[in-house]
Amino acid sequence: MAALNYRHLRYFWAVAHDGNLTRTAERLNLSQSALSVQIRRLEERLGHALFERRGRQLHLTEAGRIALDHADAIFAVGEELLGTLKEAGRARRAVRVGALATLSRNFQIGFLRPLLARGDVEVVLRSGTTAELLRGLETLSLDVVLLNQPPARDAAAAYVAHRLAEQEVSLVGTPALIGEGGRLVDLLRRAPVVLPTLESGIRTGFDALADRLGLRPQIAAEVDDMSMMRLLAREGAGLAVLPPIVVKDELEAGHLWEAERLVGIAETFYAVTAERRFPNPLVRELLRAEPLAAASSPRPTDASARSRQG
Repeated sequence: MAALNYRHLRYFWAVAHDGNLTRTAERLNLSQSALSVQIRRLEERLGHALFERRGRQLHLTEAGRIALDHADAIFAVGEELLGTLKEAGRARRAVRVGALATLSRNFQIGFLRPLLARGDVEVVLRSGTTAELLRGLETLSLDVVLLNQPPARDAAAAYVAHRLAEQEVSLVGTPALIGEGGRLVDLLRRAPVVLPTLESGIRTGFDALADRLGLRPQIAAEVDDMSMMRLLAREGAGLAVLPPIVVKDELEAGHLWEAERLVGIAETFYAVTAERRFPNPLVRELLRAEPLAAASSPRPTDASARSRQG
């Protein structure tokens, strides 16, 4: 059986990412017909069409999507090899971090802070779903991933989940909504709430708490993004159920108050890595830093109380 021609694969990979044969041919300094021939030879070798044309646009077939996944992995390994062995004995100067799209931006900054002030380090930060981020670890396009729950570990995917911190969840809102405060039950009866979506562990905990209290709070919004929850809280749409670190700046400025800590409900932060022979040394530096400091935030309850008393 003839071996796979990796030059053909690279041409396919380039066209698949560009989505345009003409543009890729110009970028690679090839004629469009020559590029088409290279891709057609790859299709003949694989026994499947990789593209289908719709109007002037090229779209991947199912076989094309599978081929692209493998090509991404293959060429990422090549980049990993060059980056790791190019200058033996010297630490790499880039770290590629993936973060769950719904994760607190303040927490992400806290985690990355040990490297942000360094002029010799480039931080590449990407967001996505858990599946997308773990795929990035597998294909070596990410060095570490920040999640709020550890991924399943099996023989095919050897992940290491480093528990960084746990942040208690609070009921947070504008001074106008919180008013003079009061019991948690009274607050939840009086004001609508902004909640994470049903897939969130925080939401599961809050629903259980409301059930124990015999309440059915009015839901102003269900949101899968902590940044949007922060904005809705600032707008006074409702009392937000979230970790205080998400609204750390607003709490310190007094734009928002922490009405109540919701005991027993917390968000845990993990840094997930994949087992590698040549791990990125910059990741080790991040993991050696003070992880609890990254997730901590001042308790604004006392400041809020002083504001109400004053």
